[in-house]
Amino acid sequence: MSRRKFLVGSGTAGAIALAGCSMGQGQEGSGTSALTADGSSTVYPITNDASGLWNGNPPADDQEYWGPSQYGIETDLNLADYWADKYGFEPTEQRSVPPFQVQVALSHSGTGVEAVINDRVDIGDASSTAESILGSDNEDLENIVDHVVGVDGQPIVVSREIADAGVELITGDELRAIYKGEITNWSAVGGPDKEIYAIGRSEDSGTDTAFRSNLYGDPDAPISPDTRKGQNQQVKTLVEQNDNAIAYIALAFVEPDGPTPPIDLELDGTVYSYGDNLGAEGYPLSRDLHAYTYDGTSEKEAAFINMLLSEFGQTNFVEPNNYFKIPPERREAEREKLPDQA
Repeated sequence: MSRRKFLVGSGTAGAIALAGCSMGQGQEGSGTSALTADGSSTVYPITNDASGLWNGNPPADDQEYWGPSQYGIETDLNLADYWADKYGFEPTEQRSVPPFQVQVALSHSGTGVEAVINDRVDIGDASSTAESILGSDNEDLENIVDHVVGVDGQPIVVSREIADAGVELITGDELRAIYKGEITNWSAVGGPDKEIYAIGRSEDSGTDTAFRSNLYGDPDAPISPDTRKGQNQQVKTLVEQNDNAIAYIALAFVEPDGPTPPIDLELDGTVYSYGDNLGAEGYPLSRDLHAYTYDGTSEKEAAFINMLLSEFGQTNFVEPNNYFKIPPERREAEREKLPDQA
């Protein structure tokens, strides 16, 4: 029996209380409970930035934050009013008062997928597939709806001191060996005589699953980083605080001229570089960024996700976080997963 069926079927007071707390309180006057999301720290910058602007509900003449005409949209409605109106929600016509609030929490991909399955949140953010998180035989996969909202190139970063010492490129074999604990000194890859501090993500994170799956061909491949951290933000901090680190990290957390510079990765004779071809189909460390829903997609969920899939959403929430926009034809395919508009 799936965890979601257990929760629904048990009818326990604890399960009911948990679901009630997670939904939050609706915006005063809207009569609609908040849309909730939780999960991946990689996807978080996208959905969190989008929630902030949605909750601000700026008017159409606010060219800095909305300005729909810039995106070929003809409307006089406020931002959240416009996207929610497409799915039957009544516009409020008030700044900072959307038809419903959006609340985004931060954890891990595995947590987000489990939360949406267990009805604790509406949207589960994940940077790896639900199948890789749950296992291919999990019955909940039949009811999960995968909404891809962006693409991450997942570059390799090093401490500023290592980059300044001349380490600009690493091969796939060298990277595999570092995370297997077979190469432990930077001098073995053209760097200084200094021990390598290899930072990995926690094993329930989508970033870690994607890294092992794409680099080693197995999402459960055993690796031996010196430490693991649950969130990209924590990984970034560790790279900043140490002078001998290497890490795999989401694009949104790279600072080429700062403390988390990316290095090139050579794989099968092709060199992949930040700002050049990390979005190429052949780059094995690229992965889709997901906003999962469960048991279909409600009108409330669809209103928010539809905004993310629009040119407005891709330009304002995906691209500024250094992720790759979804091509227009793929966006249309993603929109086909949404319910019909009102």
